[in-house]
Amino acid sequence: MNNPGTLTLVLGGARSGKSAFAEQLARDSGLKRIYLATSQAFDDEMRARIDKHIKDRGDAWETVEEPTRIGDILSRKAACDSIILVDCLTLWISNLMMAEQSIEEAVSELLDTLSSLKGPVILVSNEVGQGIVPDNKMARDFRDHAGRLHQQIAAIADHVYFVTAGLPQKLK
Repeated sequence: MNNPGTLTLVLGGARSGKSAFAEQLARDSGLKRIYLATSQAFDDEMRARIDKHIKDRGDAWETVEEPTRIGDILSRKAACDSIILVDCLTLWISNLMMAEQSIEEAVSELLDTLSSLKGPVILVSNEVGQGIVPDNKMARDFRDHAGRLHQQIAAIADHVYFVTAGLPQKLK
């Protein structure tokens, strides 16, 4: 896991245990831990959630909050002596969509960045393609963007896990 440039993708549904599993992978690496959070606090409830997550992780983690420019943070922070956990890619896609940024360009930039990093990265994302077809265009676009992103990252990742009910299954 802690080889330079090792890329791990952790997928799962909401409250599946994927983030806890990814955090354990990062702790097990023995490296300095950086948590790259893509969530944004638009209300008091979300700010309280974010603050609780930061507190629960403790001082052993450096937390960086960035809703859209995750490639920039990865490029600046990736190093052989640290591991970066990005949580999560589906929120990142939502943020890009809400900011009316090109998903295709952002994904291309992220894939280019991931292929050139000097330190290990764990990417967490929600698997959203196993339910019914959404009833509106924006939701269908979101599902399609997430599905394509997951396929592209899985193709280049060293390790891919799917977490269900707290149980990780290694896919790759």
